[in-house]
Amino acid sequence: MKNILLLLTMLGLLLGPANRAWAQVPAPFAKGADVSWITQMEQANYRFYNRAGTEQELFQLLRGYDMNSIRLRVWVNPAGGWNGKNDVVAKAIRAHNLGFRVLIDFHYSDEFADPGRQNKPVAWSSYTFAQLKTAVYNHTFEVLDSLKDNNIVPEWVQVGNETPDGMLWPEGRISTNAQNFAELVDQGYAAVKAVNPTSKVIVHVDNGFNNARFRYVFDRLTQYGARYDVIGLSLYPTAANWPTLTAQCLANMNDLVARYPGKEVMVVETGMPANAPIPAQQMLLDLMAKVRSVPGNKGLGVLYWEPQAYNWMGYGLGMWSNNGRPTVAINAFLDNPPAAGLVINPSFEYTGPTQTPLGWSTVSTTGDADADFTQFYGYSTLYQLVHQKAAAYQVRTFQLLANVPNGTYTLRAWAQSTGGQSQLYATGFGGAELATTLPVASNWVQVQVPGITVTNGQCEIGLRSNGAAGELASIDDVEFIASTVTAVKSFTPGITVAVFPNPTAGTRTVTLTLDREETVAVALFSLTGQRVRVLTTPQRLGRGTHAIACATPGLAAGTYFLKISHGQHVEMRKVVQL
Repeated sequence: MKNILLLLTMLGLLLGPANRAWAQVPAPFAKGADVSWITQMEQANYRFYNRAGTEQELFQLLRGYDMNSIRLRVWVNPAGGWNGKNDVVAKAIRAHNLGFRVLIDFHYSDEFADPGRQNKPVAWSSYTFAQLKTAVYNHTFEVLDSLKDNNIVPEWVQVGNETPDGMLWPEGRISTNAQNFAELVDQGYAAVKAVNPTSKVIVHVDNGFNNARFRYVFDRLTQYGARYDVIGLSLYPTAANWPTLTAQCLANMNDLVARYPGKEVMVVETGMPANAPIPAQQMLLDLMAKVRSVPGNKGLGVLYWEPQAYNWMGYGLGMWSNNGRPTVAINAFLDNPPAAGLVINPSFEYTGPTQTPLGWSTVSTTGDADADFTQFYGYSTLYQLVHQKAAAYQVRTFQLLANVPNGTYTLRAWAQSTGGQSQLYATGFGGAELATTLPVASNWVQVQVPGITVTNGQCEIGLRSNGAAGELASIDDVEFIASTVTAVKSFTPGITVAVFPNPTAGTRTVTLTLDREETVAVALFSLTGQRVRVLTTPQRLGRGTHAIACATPGLAAGTYFLKISHGQHVEMRKVVQL
């Protein structure tokens, strides 16, 4: 044995510090979710489906989206046993068996503990402070020991949940006795390490964008010598303010790892409205990138709170549609997100209910443009495009696909119709128009227009309807699929667009090349479809190249869509304001 140890030591010396870095390789970035409601939902006969509509066990489904971590809350003596020790162990076994890393979140309550309520368990209500400390230790030890009996060692353990003013009120309230709170945290820490020395202990505070809030808590924990390893953050932005809040959250995290040496940070809760899946996806991608950027690999990960909740407990910040399927927001967790197709906003998810879905245009020669709108619920997503009106109507909703490689394509979509003449069509691709009539169907059916041979690098696709009063036609999940491609680019489209610089905090120049005279206008939209600013009023431009300066003074940092309208067509470009 001594010879083996000597050999290993010599090998280490020969390799040198650079090649001994394997000993300090950081753990993989944590991507996952708190799914503590799952057993209760399952007992209520909730079902979960993947994007293809196949029923799937939730943990397996989440694994398919490259999530690697599961968070589970623990209550002391909860009603019905939900989130009690036995329920937590059962869920942790399911997660562990699929290779998930586990975070255990102790609330030290019989119910939710959060900034507005830190109620002691009923069984602890008459305890002295000394008895409360013992109860925290024993409860923490007991649950973790039960997990260990099932070969589960949590990678992280939270001592308290969202504790900006402490826990186990009133004794453990920071604003009245910060030292008590510090001692309770330290008792939890001691219990965690007694069972599993490798588990990292998290202290968790809400409003991850609020640096003063975090300094208030962790300065006092430092003052009174409480032990912990990781600072946990919650962040719940809106579709409008998420770029601001994620930027503030990064500034906060960077300050925390500098101010409290040796500590790491982790976003243990986040969420956004389920009916804003595209902004939620963008927020998650941005937030994960920001957490990864924390110096010294001290940003550990991002966990979404109860993403699977739909029509459940009135909670609206998940990432599931009411049909039991995840929204596109969940794609943010994929290691290799699906490549963007040729169709912009193919599932009508970029906005909430609207008459002007991003990427699509509406025309009507009979004044029936208001017969076009999006609404709940789509085929596999939250929204669908609908044509309907109380009076007879004629309307067309379309999108011009530009820069299409020449070749043969199929246009397809999922559709419903109650009657009338509604067609999915393709035109302007260098051949005669092709179309298919939507069948009368109360359930979703897939319709397609095959054999679209593009020879001029573009194609207009859309839905047009000639309906009687009240008749409905709707489509969702529109795809333009190549079967053969004969040329990458052998055409001059009606318009080419370049935006430079991007990103920038200053003026962008939109460069347009037109092959004919057009009326052009440029406007800026939020990710949720609200018009933020008109950058140019409509102007008639001739054939050739034009440079349009688009200044955005005072514009809040974030991601936007630049909408360039030319004639009856629309080009969309994503821009980032620094």
